[in-house]
Amino acid sequence: MLTWKEVMSFTTKGNPTPDKRVEKTEKEWEYLLTPEQFRITRKKGTERPYTGDLCSIYDEGQYNCICCNAPLFDSTIKFDSSSGWPSFTQPIKENAIKYYKDISFGMIRVEVLCNTCDAHLGHIFPDGPAPSGLRYCINSESMILDKK
Repeated sequence: MLTWKEVMSFTTKGNPTPDKRVEKTEKEWEYLLTPEQFRITRKKGTERPYTGDLCSIYDEGQYNCICCNAPLFDSTIKFDSSSGWPSFTQPIKENAIKYYKDISFGMIRVEVLCNTCDAHLGHIFPDGPAPSGLRYCINSESMILDKK
């Protein structure tokens, strides 16, 4: 189970190695994604709170990256954070997510990206439920729910 200390260590000492990499040009991503998906995942945008389709869905399944279909989160660790975005306590596996210190907008946060294709997913905060205390706050537009 990842802890906030390990997440912070990734931001300074380097991220876990992904199982594979998917790289495309900006034009290729723009062609494959909707305008909103492209804005969020490739331009580091954010959807308005409580507007994402996946915010209030708690069906069983696996949440995958909308860009490369890499597994990101399992539905069993999704929770209602009342933040307006889908929230999770852990990634599906340690090397699914990449972490970067984000100092935009006059605050310090930790940005989370797909470790396979570098898609912007959202941010992580140390105010989640026990036992990890982590809250991955993720844009709905950056994921797809695979109900298999």
